[in-house]
Amino acid sequence: MDIVKTLTDPITIAGVLAAGACFATVVTLAAPVLSEDKLGSRLKEVAKKREELRKKSRAELAKGSGLQHKDANSLAKSLVDKLNLQKALADDTLAEKLIRAGLRGNAAQTMFYFYRAALPIVFGVAGLAYVLLFGADLQLHLKLAAVVGGVALGFYAPNIYLQNLADTRRAKIMQAFPDSLDMMLICVESGMSIELALQRVGQEIAPASVELAEEFALTTAELSYLPERRMAYENLARRTNHPGVKAVAMALTQAEKYGTPVGQALRVMAKENRELRLSEAEKKAASLPPKLTVPMIVFFLPVLFAVIIGPAVIQVNHILAER
Repeated sequence: MDIVKTLTDPITIAGVLAAGACFATVVTLAAPVLSEDKLGSRLKEVAKKREELRKKSRAELAKGSGLQHKDANSLAKSLVDKLNLQKALADDTLAEKLIRAGLRGNAAQTMFYFYRAALPIVFGVAGLAYVLLFGADLQLHLKLAAVVGGVALGFYAPNIYLQNLADTRRAKIMQAFPDSLDMMLICVESGMSIELALQRVGQEIAPASVELAEEFALTTAELSYLPERRMAYENLARRTNHPGVKAVAMALTQAEKYGTPVGQALRVMAKENRELRLSEAEKKAASLPPKLTVPMIVFFLPVLFAVIIGPAVIQVNHILAER
């Protein structure tokens, strides 16, 4: 009876309610201080992961994943430095051409200048040797044309080789680029960031296109340490030098700038690049008949005429022989 009386006492009930109110007030005020900062921890994890990606990308680049090349031959480097060929044969667009061809670093520039200075001499000597050994009956202007032509061929050969290397590399990249966009779309829609999507797609696409995997790895590294992400996308478009990649880089830049969905931009770009690849295949198929005209006239038609007319000629000769 005393317990019931105590519990039903108005003073006791008021004290319990006051104590509960005080406890709730203390908890409410102390909760922000004691609670875990989820946003801060999440940002720290993102920054940590970004730093790990940056270190990993740099380690892969330094380990020799195809993005760096060995140092030039010491003899070639010494000749280039002594003769100051970089100033004598200066080309403002050389760095851009080497990057598009997949050749990076000072060693590639050194070897290019060395070959551009050495090949004219080699080809000129070869032309002179041909004239002296086998061109005794040639006229003077033909002899000069052979020597000068050799020198000119040696001078322009490095540029021609570099252009062919860049075109071949771009063709290999664009052959696998639409498929890589589809994989990036899947990664982005599953919740991955652009860095993780590029890293994962680069690993998956490497067996089909090593060149594209290298570009994705380099873009991932640039996204980690460049001051603006726009610069990484622009560098990717500049290195590949293809309108399809430029359109994708512009779409990603605008998506991050204006906050539009990246997945939607990738879906549209993947469709456009597939159509572009199909149009290029149709263009090659349409240009095939004119290219086959000359081989057919030179090789197929004489054999066809021989097969058709040969038996008749043999039969006529046989009849004339009997008479």
